[in-house]
Amino acid sequence: MYKTIGILAHVDAGKTTFSEQLLYHTKSITKRGRVDHKDSFLDSHEIEKERGITVFSDQAIMNYKDSRYYLIDTPGHVDFSQEMERSIKVMDYAIVLVSAVEGIEGHTETVWNLLKKHRVPTFFFINKTDRVGSDVEGVFKEIKKNFTKDVCDITSSYKQGEIKDKLKEFIAERDELLLEKYLMESFEKELWLSKMKSMIKENRIFPCSKGSALKDINILDFFNKFNELTTTTYSIDKPFSGQVYKIRYENETRLTYIKALSGKLKVRDELSYVYKGNSIEEKITEIRSYSGDKYNIENEVVAGQLFAVTGLSNLNTGDFLGTLKEKANYKIIPTLKSKVIYGKDINEKKVFNIFKILEEEDPSLNVIWEKELKEIHIKVMGTIQLEVLKQLVKKRFDLKVEFGLPEIIYKETINTTVKGCGHFEPLGHYAEVYLKIEPGKKGSGIEFENACHADHLTIGHQNLVKHHIFERDHKGLLTGSALTDIKITLLTGRAHNKHTSGGDFRQATYRALRQGLEKAKNILLEPYYNFKIKIDLDYMGRVISDIQNACGNFDSPKTIGDKTIITGKVPVATFMDYSTKLASFTQGKGIINLTFAGYYPCHNQREVIKRKGYNKNADPNYTSSSIFCSKGQGYTVTWDKVEEKMHSL
Repeated sequence: MYKTIGILAHVDAGKTTFSEQLLYHTKSITKRGRVDHKDSFLDSHEIEKERGITVFSDQAIMNYKDSRYYLIDTPGHVDFSQEMERSIKVMDYAIVLVSAVEGIEGHTETVWNLLKKHRVPTFFFINKTDRVGSDVEGVFKEIKKNFTKDVCDITSSYKQGEIKDKLKEFIAERDELLLEKYLMESFEKELWLSKMKSMIKENRIFPCSKGSALKDINILDFFNKFNELTTTTYSIDKPFSGQVYKIRYENETRLTYIKALSGKLKVRDELSYVYKGNSIEEKITEIRSYSGDKYNIENEVVAGQLFAVTGLSNLNTGDFLGTLKEKANYKIIPTLKSKVIYGKDINEKKVFNIFKILEEEDPSLNVIWEKELKEIHIKVMGTIQLEVLKQLVKKRFDLKVEFGLPEIIYKETINTTVKGCGHFEPLGHYAEVYLKIEPGKKGSGIEFENACHADHLTIGHQNLVKHHIFERDHKGLLTGSALTDIKITLLTGRAHNKHTSGGDFRQATYRALRQGLEKAKNILLEPYYNFKIKIDLDYMGRVISDIQNACGNFDSPKTIGDKTIITGKVPVATFMDYSTKLASFTQGKGIINLTFAGYYPCHNQREVIKRKGYNKNADPNYTSSSIFCSKGQGYTVTWDKVEEKMHSL
């Protein structure tokens, strides 16, 4: 049986040490490494050893009893949350570590929310029970209150298939059949065990245990229970399908990491996938089975296995292949961007190509060449990620780079419904597009609806309009930031039997959208954090004052003993460095959890617009005017005069 499991936690909760213990007990390694000794099996990259944190999601293979485990050790630092989320998508089960001393911390909540979103069955392990100040019962109650009421302690209530009375009562309360059996005092072992496995897999109950990874207390006992209570079913007989969860380069070799979801795959097999709307077929030239930084060459892999292949040139992280054609959606979105700074004697194309390689490995970087500024920009989560990128570029490509101060990524939307029209008719060309543009749901991005009749515009031309809506980011009028949260409806349009050619509808569509924006009420959006701050009561006034000064809002504080918990929403721009400030004045005792809340109206719109200095009329790639033709000559009509001349109105 193949099982992919992930170890997740807030930074310093003992995640890598826990993984080392599992590898040792399953005889995958002969010596247990430690993060502080810089010899842990999974933190094999030099950068990870130097920093003492997990940066990259690495995997190890463990064979235990009747199962082969693919163990994924994920980053615990918030700056590398995207790496963690990409790995979560291929996990069969997750183990979340929570420190018995610190309890639930900021990133633990991020981890839990992602596991819920992706429906990954989860076990909890309360770690560091040997430490002074540990409070296992308190942490268990914290998990129950903040995460799920369906968490159950299996430390002493479950062993080798035997379910003790307290645990029987717990699971019976959550299943009608078992409740009936419980009331009848009917306890067929196989039925109860089978039901318990199903309930775990269906996210109806969440087992929890405790111990110490550093002192090797209760690790093997927990893993025995984990092994007994988890199961996977993969069909080898069906056609091959899989999902890409990672891209890496070794020298110039592109490695595509895949989890097989069904069927088999052999070397020299051809795989089909969709790339930029086209069906692609490429041949697998090599299959590698990785454990740490070592690998074995395989001739064949089957459903449930994790492996890397060579020979695939266009697949990206999140892509499906074989019989599956969809693409994964990720929740964590970078809210900062930074400029890449490099020496004047260095070829800019070389630098851009290096960062495009890094973008293949981490798609969230979203590397862009800003033509007007002649600058390379990337998107990031925070300053730690920039520091790691700086080291990575130096070690891998022998290139010294710096980064500009991170800037907020703004977006724009509208709050009024308008109609936009665009006409493109220089000599020998013809296209006309008429759109309705209205506010969309928050977080919806760009949505498209087609209300155009085929009598007015052929299906082919209608599809062209839709394609041009989604083929690039569209700039707003206020700061030139990307447009989001709008719904665009194609109302009607026109083409010419003789003169309409490929790019004509691109021009007409762009101009129609821009012309509509000229008539709308435009709004600047900025990213916000949801925050949760846990502090001593003495600091409550100070923190509330800081939140108000940061233009945030908060709910009524909740007091638990001598602690208070404050939750709310605040702009990223004013709060992204608050973690350091909080740690300073609370002597490290304040706990803060920041998660991306979405985009909301900018708290200082006028100031940002002035600072950005975007001139909507001077942008060479975006125009709201249209081009008409008269007496064999094309001429420009400004956006406010276009509707008078449109042919389809």
